[in-house]
Parts: sequence; C-alpha cells; structure tokens
Amino acid sequence: MRSAAPSDRATTWALTCVALVTLYRLALLPFDAADLYTDDAQYWLWGQELAWGYYSKPPLIGWILRLATAIGGDGMIAIRAPLPLLHAATALAILATGRAMFGPRAGAIAGAAYVTAPAVAVASLLVSTDTPMLLCIALALGAHWRLTRVSSAGWAVVLGLAAGLGMLAKYAMLYFAFSAVLAALTQAGRIAWRDALLALGVGLALVAPNLWWNYVNSFSAVTHVVDDNAGLGHAASYDLGRALGLLAAQFAVAGPVIFGAYLIGLGRVRRDPRVGYLALFSLPPLVVLFLVALRSDANANWAAAAHVPAFLLAGLMLRDRPRWTLAGLAINLALTLALPAASLFATTFRIGDDLVFRRYLGRAEVSRHIAEVAGEAGLDTIVSGDRSTLADAFYTLRDSGLSIYAEPVAGFPPHHYAQKHPLPPGPGDVLFVGTSPTGPDCRDPAARGEEVARWRASGYSTREFHAWRVPRACFFAPD
Repeated sequence: MRSAAPSDRATTWALTCVALVTLYRLALLPFDAADLYTDDAQYWLWGQELAWGYYSKPPLIGWILRLATAIGGDGMIAIRAPLPLLHAATALAILATGRAMFGPRAGAIAGAAYVTAPAVAVASLLVSTDTPMLLCIALALGAHWRLTRVSSAGWAVVLGLAAGLGMLAKYAMLYFAFSAVLAALTQAGRIAWRDALLALGVGLALVAPNLWWNYVNSFSAVTHVVDDNAGLGHAASYDLGRALGLLAAQFAVAGPVIFGAYLIGLGRVRRDPRVGYLALFSLPPLVVLFLVALRSDANANWAAAAHVPAFLLAGLMLRDRPRWTLAGLAINLALTLALPAASLFATTFRIGDDLVFRRYLGRAEVSRHIAEVAGEAGLDTIVSGDRSTLADAFYTLRDSGLSIYAEPVAGFPPHHYAQKHPLPPGPGDVLFVGTSPTGPDCRDPAARGEEVARWRASGYSTREFHAWRVPRACFFAPD
C-alpha cells in the first residue's frame, strides 16, 4: 500500500488541528466563569430585535446570535458557541485558498496558524463583529484569486455574496473592496469586467437595505465609525510611540513567528506577483491603523482585515522551513490552549494583585442587585444612562418582568439603548441607577427624587453605584 503523499499528510494534519482546537473550545464553554461583556450582551439584544442595522454596527452579528439562541436558548453557551465554529470555517477557507495559491503545504500551515492564533483564541470567547467579517474576507479573497486565474460567473457570485455579507458584518470590509480596486491596476490581480460587475451587483443588493437603514437612522453607524473609531470627532493627540506600539501588537494578534514570517515575506513583493497581490490586501488596514493610532487612541483588532492575507503569505514563507513552522505553531497552540482554560478560573486567576479577567466579572451581580433594590422599592421600571449597566441589565434581567430603559438625552443618542430604548413619558416613579452620588440631572426642577440604595460593585467596576427613586417626569422638561 502506498503511503500518503507529504502534501496529503499536511492537509490531513491541518484539518485535524482545526477540528481538535474547535472541539476543545466548544467543550470548555460550559465551564467559562466570565460574564458576558458589554458588547456581547448588546449583540445578544440586537439578535432579539432583528433589523437591517444597529446603532454602531451592521446587522450580521445580531442575526447570527438570533439563530444560535433560537436553537440553543439564551444562555451564554448558545451565545458563544458560534464563535469557534465561525473561526473553524475561516481556517478552512484560508487553507483552501492557500492550496490554490501556493500548494497544499502552504495552505495547511496558513489554516493551522489562523485557528491557533492568539487573537482567534480570544475571539472564540468574546463576541466580535470581526469574527464573521474574517470568514467573509477569507471566502471573498479565495473567490477573487480564482477569478484572476479564470473568468467564472459562479465564483463572481461567491465573491459578491462574501463581500456583501462581509459589509453586513463590519464596515471594515471596505478594506477588501479598496484592495480589490488596487489589485485591478495590476496584471496579477485583475479580473474580468463581467465578473467584477456581477460581483458588485450581488454585493450591492445585499448591502442596500443596510444603507437605507443608515439613511432613516441619521447614519448613526457611520457617525460611530468616523467619530469614535477613527477619532475624527475628537481632538488629535499625536503620539508616534502609540502608533508603533499598535503595529507591534500585531505580533501578539497573529503569533510572533507567524507575523514575523509575513513581514519577511513582504520583501518578495517584486519577485513574486502573488506576494504583491497579498500585500495589496494586507497593507491598507495596517497603514490606516498606524495613521489612526498616530492621531488618537486605537485598538489592535482594528487591523483584523489585514490578517487573512497575512496568514496566507506566512504560509508561503514557512512552507519550506519546518523548524520555524513548528516553533510558530507551538507558540500559538500553547496560547490557544491556555486562554480558554484560564477563563475557567476567571474569578480567581491573578497576576500579582491584578484579577486578570476583572472586566468580565461582576456584571450580572450588579444587575441582580438592581432588581433586588427595585423590588424592595416597589418599582418595576429601571432607568440608567450607562451603556454597560444597561447592556447587562437587558440580558440578565430578561425574564424578571422589569421594564428597562435608557435615560432620555437631547440630540444625537450616545449608544444603542438611548437610540432604541429611551424612557417614554408617563406617570409614576422609576428606579434610576448610576454612579453619580447626586442622582439624575432632572430637566423638571420640581421632580426631585430620593436615594434608596448605594453599594460598591466587585469585578469590572470598583465604582460606587447609587439607586434613586425619581418621578418619571424628572427626565422631561415641563410643558
């Protein structure tokens, strides 16, 4: 009997790696001791309120969580279970594209590197719009590359579907569209006009309802991206060290050896048109992250769109370097096994005196205490102006029978809850919860309240919370 070819063994090994890592992540989910983070709980609520768009993001993550909770209920396992599955699918898409571009061994390394990447380990625990976007980028890039080889209506439709769904996942999918335009200026990255127009039509058909949603909702998602994420709505504070630090953080995102291999691979841009092709799709997000971080605060994951092509290039560079491949994957695998295991001990795991998972603890406890205070005060309506408090209250108190609202604000709403769940006018008293010892800033001076409770939270917040019984009229100017 003939033994399997080395290329077949590499693919089999990579597929086994993807399967085992994914099963490991799923198996540990029931034992995760961390609460839902603010974004996780907010995305869950989006899934309960299906729409074509939401305050700060497009709708796909909400749709995914709606499907997951319809199948598995509203528990944290069902909310988190789609994450490792989506990352597994992304790894397989990267593997397939790597095979098509550079052969089976490079594809296997790229797929295994992705599924074991430190950032993917974190994103398998926390709900992020990056997760479905990365799958869409992997599918779109694979379709686009194949279209550069041969014209195909089928692959053009796949490209349009992946790009359109990617835009419904996160607007950073625009990086892919920008790079595709740049690629069209090169011989290696050009696709047929028919294929390009077909893909564009399919993509626009998917995105059009979200564009309409933005129009009728004062472009809140666009405003959020421009003002908050890009920092254009804030005063500039130029800091070269901050910008360089965020670029250096990409070594932690992909893994030190893997990202190092990608950077070395960029040196082949002039020698290999395939490398130039991947550079066009990976460099724009990194350049934009550097420029944004130079001007204002930024997060390392804002360059997430760069990493799918980066993993592919790393696979090429490590294809004939087994020792470096083993070292890179071993480092990644150690981290990818340790991170979910550490979350099992979220309530006690410390480095020195610092509780590592502090920001993911104590949120449900605060919400349950708010419900107790409301019950003791005989109130059935809770109001807060704090997004984190509202996010967990909507989730943790979903079956409590309590009504939960955001403090009404004048002008543009500061978050989803103020946009879609502002307190309506009416009679009676409500329980206002915040961290100000003076209570809410009443618009009606005659509507005064009284403090009914105060307590200091543990975990994510060390601030003192204050609960006030106030007339609902407090939040509305008198006629």
